[in-house]
Amino acid sequence: MPTVPAQVSLRDDRRITIAVCIFLTAIIWLVFGQTLGHEFINFDDDRYVYENREVSRGLTLDGLKWVLTHSHASLWHPLTTLSHMADCQIYGLRPAGHHFTNVVLHNLGAILLFLVFRGMTGCIWQSAFIATVFAIHPMRVESVAWVAERKDVLSGVFFMLTLGAYLRYVRAPGISRYLTLSIFLACGLMSKATFVTVPLVLLLLDYWPLQRANDFRGSRRLLMEKIPLLALSAAASVATVFAQTVTMASLEQLSLLARLKNAAVSVIVYLRQMFWPTHLAVFYPHPHDQLNIWVVLACVALIVVLTLLAIFFRQKHPYVFVGWFWYLILLAPVLGIVQAGLQARADRFTYLPHIGITMLLTWSCADLTQQWRYRRIVLISMATFAIAALTVVAYQQTTFWRNSISLWEDTLAVTPDNQTAHQNLAAALWSKGRTAEANKHSRAAAIAHARTTLKDYPFDVATHNDLGVLLAQNGDVRGGIEQWEISLQLSPDDGNALNNLAWVLATYPTDTIRDGKRAVELAVKATTLPGGNVPIVIRTLAAAYAEAGDFSKAIETGQRALDLATAQSNTSLLSTLRHEIELYQAHTPYRESPPQ
Repeated sequence: MPTVPAQVSLRDDRRITIAVCIFLTAIIWLVFGQTLGHEFINFDDDRYVYENREVSRGLTLDGLKWVLTHSHASLWHPLTTLSHMADCQIYGLRPAGHHFTNVVLHNLGAILLFLVFRGMTGCIWQSAFIATVFAIHPMRVESVAWVAERKDVLSGVFFMLTLGAYLRYVRAPGISRYLTLSIFLACGLMSKATFVTVPLVLLLLDYWPLQRANDFRGSRRLLMEKIPLLALSAAASVATVFAQTVTMASLEQLSLLARLKNAAVSVIVYLRQMFWPTHLAVFYPHPHDQLNIWVVLACVALIVVLTLLAIFFRQKHPYVFVGWFWYLILLAPVLGIVQAGLQARADRFTYLPHIGITMLLTWSCADLTQQWRYRRIVLISMATFAIAALTVVAYQQTTFWRNSISLWEDTLAVTPDNQTAHQNLAAALWSKGRTAEANKHSRAAAIAHARTTLKDYPFDVATHNDLGVLLAQNGDVRGGIEQWEISLQLSPDDGNALNNLAWVLATYPTDTIRDGKRAVELAVKATTLPGGNVPIVIRTLAAAYAEAGDFSKAIETGQRALDLATAQSNTSLLSTLRHEIELYQAHTPYRESPPQ
């Protein structure tokens, strides 16, 4: 008779466990099942899959050798590459199959997360909530809906398997179980390089919930136990550094201080996005060294305060300590201190780190509400609302990934001055034959690049000139004038700025922009500079005289430009100059066509 209640309880637990796994699967496919109708995107999917010859031809012996001996997209992650090859072998280059694999892996990872936390803590509902938030948080969309981020979902599965293997080892230590743990860790390292800090997470779990040590101080045996795992991580780190040499060099001009500032802000921004997941984008431009110092100091202060609080509460509430340091440890490799890539931060970088914050909050709520009268109702209501809200936002965020155009349009709505977004949207539009829109975004990308350059080099006269031309071509003539004025303040004898500004002041179709007198002054000065006696500069002077009403000088100067162009065999300019001279002879100034 005494065994019956235990059997009933065990049976109920199994039913609940199965129900939670079914729920996780249903909610994941509700949110991410739509990706089966999505396309590849033109950002890394090409390098990872559909334009990669070694990957797209599927599983071959030569391909296997290549996987083990070469980096893939400046990364060494052979298991991830093999998974892409397997998809190409099975599905070819049909995007639906590749998306299907991503969703299946994420589904498996979420279920394993629930089972592992249930096994470690014995708490079904807290573990279920953690797994559900992991499953459908909007910041998981990037990892699941993006084929190129297979490394996230694949390493996530191996992360959960590593935790599960560690739990088995802790309960009954043995060489075979430690070997299993090491194999899963190695597989994770071969799926994504940021797996290197996982051995430190195992040390945290020793503290809570496994309670293998009351404090980390003096836990010599536990640390020695992790040395082989740390050695595996060190070897993977070396391989990653060699593979990422090209990528890391892309932002090598950033000082260490600039990278540290961005890292501090990113830690807090990731927290804000976890609680308020809005304005998510596939690419966040790097601020370089332009972050507000007070914002940086506030973020540093907040990180310090939260860290001290976690340490202070470690005895009474050990999950606070473990959750916070779980977040920091797993986030550390992707904070950009060693810069890899051009982004400031990325949603995908929080795939595993956010679990720590969810764990911290879940157990804190469970403990703090122990004495509440209607605790069960309140907690169920809060959890239901949070899950429903996250599901709706995640579903909407996933819709943006249906193709490259929708993805980059959404990115630009969130981060307007985004060079990478403009470039990729231009390429996507061009591939669809929408050339006018593609050209517009191509110019916008060049503008964003020039502005980024000027953040680092504000006295670069040539870049100011180029930005002025781009702005004028894009319809922002006042912005262009401003840039040329800055160029002339920095270098009064800059011929390009003089000629560009004079041309706009003489020929722009809007009356409030033109200034014939100033245009003549600028153009005359430009012609007197070395290299100023060329048809294009003389043409500007003629247009300036016409705008000022001196048509005799305009005709004379236009003829001079025509003679120079003829002597230089500049046939492309001859018909233009003849047309303009005819206008001046009719006492009509030349007007530039408005930008398209």
